[in-house]
Amino acid sequence: MCYRRCMRMLVIFALSLVAAGQSANAATSDPRTVIGAVQAQRAAPLVVASPAFALGRVALRNTSYGANLSPAVRWSAMPGARAYALILEDPDAHTALPFAHWLVWNLPTTTNGLAEGQPRSATLATGAAQGANDAGGVGYYGPHPPAGPAHLYHLEVFALDAPLTLASGAGRAALADALRGHIIADGETVAAFKAP
Repeated sequence: MCYRRCMRMLVIFALSLVAAGQSANAATSDPRTVIGAVQAQRAAPLVVASPAFALGRVALRNTSYGANLSPAVRWSAMPGARAYALILEDPDAHTALPFAHWLVWNLPTTTNGLAEGQPRSATLATGAAQGANDAGGVGYYGPHPPAGPAHLYHLEVFALDAPLTLASGAGRAALADALRGHIIADGETVAAFKAP
């Protein structure tokens, strides 16, 4: 009698832990972001870090209120990856889709990071392509939320099974489409920023 009751309690406890874990994982990505939309394809996580996001708040120098420098970013290497892509987006923007601040793809697997202050050009020194941000330029455009509550900025990195056949200057929607079916791992770091 006690055995059945104890086993039943253990099963209920285990199921509650699984449900709690799923809730925690669901909360790590916003479904409006590219990484949130494609997470079902995810095979493995990448560790993504940026000193600009280290305190949970985007550093002022990396916003368009400051020096508007692209943040330094590092990610863990993924065996089998043939290229990496990077997206910085703001799902809290008052737009139909998240605001794209930075799009980079075909980053070579010989590197697992970018230095701060990348040029605003169609291609980087590594040969990677940069896309159009939603401010109307190519390359990085730093956070610039309006007065009001803080916005959350998602810096996402994707490990890909092949380089993307996508022309430089493409936008967020084109990059999101090109990523489908090629993601073998992904990860993100998130930080807030409020208009000063």
